[in-house]
Amino acid sequence: MKLTDSPDPTAGARLDIDLDYLQGRLAALLAIPSPTGYTDTVVRHVCGELEALGVEFDLTRRGAIRARLGGAVQGGARAIVSHLDTLGAQVRALKDNGRLALAPVGTWSARFAEGARVAVFTEKGSYRGTILPLKASGHTYDAEIDTQPVGWDHVELRIDARAFGMSDLLRLGIEVGDMVAIDPQPEFLESGFIVSRHLDNKAGAAVMLAALKALAEDARELPVDVFWLFTIAEEVGHGAASILLPDIASLVAVDNGTTAPGQNSSEFGVTLAMADQTGPFDFHLTRKLAALCRAHDIRMQKDIFRHYRSDSASAIEAGADVRTALVTFGVDASHGYERIHMHALRSLAELLTAYALSPVEIPRDARAVSGLKGFTRQPNTPAPVPTPMQAPEDPTSG
Repeated sequence: MKLTDSPDPTAGARLDIDLDYLQGRLAALLAIPSPTGYTDTVVRHVCGELEALGVEFDLTRRGAIRARLGGAVQGGARAIVSHLDTLGAQVRALKDNGRLALAPVGTWSARFAEGARVAVFTEKGSYRGTILPLKASGHTYDAEIDTQPVGWDHVELRIDARAFGMSDLLRLGIEVGDMVAIDPQPEFLESGFIVSRHLDNKAGAAVMLAALKALAEDARELPVDVFWLFTIAEEVGHGAASILLPDIASLVAVDNGTTAPGQNSSEFGVTLAMADQTGPFDFHLTRKLAALCRAHDIRMQKDIFRHYRSDSASAIEAGADVRTALVTFGVDASHGYERIHMHALRSLAELLTAYALSPVEIPRDARAVSGLKGFTRQPNTPAPVPTPMQAPEDPTSG
């Protein structure tokens, strides 16, 4: 059954991606601390990259970035989104032993915070430190270090300064609410694997920049405006809640897929999310992205994420009437010591270029509200039930 009366959704092109540029942008993004609530520096960095590419952009009050590649038509624009903020922590309390109690920024386990090197940002400057369990020395606590509970109430931050009591912390200028950034400790291996914290979603932002570079250098006109959105509060659930314009009809989020037992995600190729904890993604947009992968020889698998949400969810919950989809790079140990592969990043960037260049399938979406004409269709006729084969006649009977 033909679902729309639109042109071939796989027409267009898949552009080559500058992998050195992609990897370089990822390395630069990882080097900039940007826990949610402390993103000004990374926003300025990405704006500099956009200026170097010759891509126009504007900023919201708090610093979410809205870049635009102009197309033949404004209405019914497309948008692609990733987030620049990462997991982190804040100072929750100053302790009598000269250490700091922490509250997490974003949802992540203190199990992965233990041993992390960090930076603490205060009004008087920044300090280095380490997150440690309350019982950190085997020479002191023996087997108790293996039996203590896991949780944010069971870790503390040791500052690398003369801080042995509450008065020392006050002298250093450390206060409740100060931001704590977790070191990424990235490794780029010759095999193509990348191991680091905060690949969620610095890798997604690097993929978008690489796709933008390929499109900006290509002479072809896009069929419709494409907005490239970089949000700053996805890890705490706000994400794309207030960055979409009325002209935007569809939103593709670029984020991490959860590679783990029971999941179908992979560290290679594109993992296309069919649903997350907020429900199924748009039928037509996900179908189009899958068709583009097949037509342009981009490895692709599909998955469903039961304990996951992305920028697209915040946009829908804020009232945006847009079609949404989620394309991901498979991440092993997400929100922990993460690992990805360049193959997935390249595949995603290629898909974004193919999507940006592909024809518009649903012209009706250019208007927020209209009549039934041009509205989409979904298959609703059951597949025919095969007729049971009749047994051959017995030639000896009768």
